[in-house]
Amino acid sequence: MSENNQLGDYLRARRELVRPEDAGLPVHGNRRVAGLRREEVALLAGISSDYYLRLEQGRDRNPSAQVLESLARVLRLDQAGTEYLLSLAALRPPKRRRRARRETVPPGIQQLLDVLALPAFVEGRYFDVLAVNPLATALSPNLRLGENRLRSVFLDPGEQALYPDWEAATAMLVAGFRESVGTDTDDPRFVELVGELSLSSDRFRRLWARHDVSAREGMPTRMRHPQVGELTLSREKLAVSGAQGLMLVIYHAVPGTDSAEKLGLISALAAPEAREQDRSVR
Repeated sequence: MSENNQLGDYLRARRELVRPEDAGLPVHGNRRVAGLRREEVALLAGISSDYYLRLEQGRDRNPSAQVLESLARVLRLDQAGTEYLLSLAALRPPKRRRRARRETVPPGIQQLLDVLALPAFVEGRYFDVLAVNPLATALSPNLRLGENRLRSVFLDPGEQALYPDWEAATAMLVAGFRESVGTDTDDPRFVELVGELSLSSDRFRRLWARHDVSAREGMPTRMRHPQVGELTLSREKLAVSGAQGLMLVIYHAVPGTDSAEKLGLISALAAPEAREQDRSVR
């Protein structure tokens, strides 16, 4: 990723993912490029090929919202992808690299985790686990204070084994991470994390190159727990008020289902650890 040409990088990556037939273009013979050609994007968006080339090369950084929305339509971007594209065009000149920003969990949210009878944790902007209750750790051992969800899911074989749909889960994780970070890519925490994962995981490197963007929101999650077997949980992500970028993540099951029964067993397994934690606090 080029820090000075994020708009061009994004346009190029998304262009290469759109098949000509999906854009309504006829396909004749072999094509030497993946996805759409620059001139095809320009034609479909109603702009000149030279202007689109300047956008990709970073020689024009002030496109109108109308042009960007036309490009979003051609590149088949959803709402999150379109908003991300618009935000890239609003970038200011690069600033001096600053110190990493400290993320703090409000005391009320920490108290809520302590009394909540469901697996829950607080996730930071870079997917660090900032607070967690014992039920969440019983669900996944890597849900511990100080762990990073990206590192766990991409680099820990034990964590990977928890997800039967690991390929889909990682795609959504990276798309959510890009949305969470947005244009704030000069933070040392971001630079360190993306660099480490790009070197250590081929899967992360391929997904990051796609520039997928997705809102950080809840969805059903299928898991394969080592003690109770497979279960499907609803994972909710709720923004923490007064703490920008922090999300409260809660897992729950549909009442009366097999998954709800298994979640109850996991809660029972976590009970001794919770009591031990409570005694240590006292």
